[in-house]
Amino acid sequence: MLYSEKVMDHFKNPRNVGKMEDADGVGEVGNVKCGDIMKMYIKVRDGIIVDVKFNTFGCGSAIATSSMATEMIKGKSIEEALELSNRAVVEALDGLPPAKIHCSVLAEEAVKAAVKDYYDRNGIEYDKEQFCSGDCEHCCGHNE
Repeated sequence: MLYSEKVMDHFKNPRNVGKMEDADGVGEVGNVKCGDIMKMYIKVRDGIIVDVKFNTFGCGSAIATSSMATEMIKGKSIEEALELSNRAVVEALDGLPPAKIHCSVLAEEAVKAAVKDYYDRNGIEYDKEQFCSGDCEHCCGHNE
């Protein structure tokens, strides 16, 4: 399995890694099949993500995609962060092996989970469908 230089760099030197005690939103997602778990923390000021941290338990691709996702949303508005796609993360890393694409999906979901938590904590209304991939029983009532 060949990884791009960017994937290796973000794996060996992850950006924004760590815990944020006073986060405005925290999202935790996991993939039972592969065992990867991502936790993302965001600090928001005037609708802008001014700081972001993550903790990931998983493979190199999971760490690299978490790191890249934090870099891509830092300094962006909440709305822009919600538009982050797993495809954009993969492209920013110059690709991932097909068997590791699910890691980029987790990174996208972790960002959305952190934003959803921020909305919930602050009583901000949102469209629940925006946070649902369609197979999650906990957020939208699908598959119940």
